[in-house]
Amino acid sequence: MANRLSQIATRTGDDGTTGLGDGSRVSKDHLRIQAMGDVDELNSQIGVLLAEPLPGDVRELLVTIQHELFNLGGELCMPGYTLIKDEAVLRLDEALAHYNETLPRLKEFILPAGTRSAALAHVCRTVARRAERAVVTLASQDTINAAPRQYLNRLSDLLFVLARVLNRANLDGLGGDDVYWHSERLKRQDEDA
Repeated sequence: MANRLSQIATRTGDDGTTGLGDGSRVSKDHLRIQAMGDVDELNSQIGVLLAEPLPGDVRELLVTIQHELFNLGGELCMPGYTLIKDEAVLRLDEALAHYNETLPRLKEFILPAGTRSAALAHVCRTVARRAERAVVTLASQDTINAAPRQYLNRLSDLLFVLARVLNRANLDGLGGDDVYWHSERLKRQDEDA
């Protein structure tokens, strides 16, 4: 970043525009700004999750993800620039494989619930999906590298898996299992069987 922020209230956005990393200005409701905002919100939600008691390996992973999300936001802020590399997506794939192998296979849908940390991971997951949709929408009208979209897609999957891991971590004495959705159709099938 060429210019460090030395002043927060610049008043340059009072006209409804904001500056991008390349020096251009766009409307604050521009698709690029919306995508950047969703990524920023996701990073902030992960910060809330990090305020909870977490297993050390999960905490370390989430801190790394926060730095990568900051890079992703920077890439969105600077059209034509690349900050998220394929290696970041690969790290998420590896984390997914690692944490998935410790979990029982899902046979039912689960609710975004359980321990507080698991519920917060689910909130992060939904914000990651929204950020991914915003990047896809932006890419339909502007040139965007594939890695940011892929990163957000993998991250939302990983956050789902981490929610399941956190429900089992029992750090707050409330852990145990996923909270399963009670399907009326499946209940009737079981009763008929």
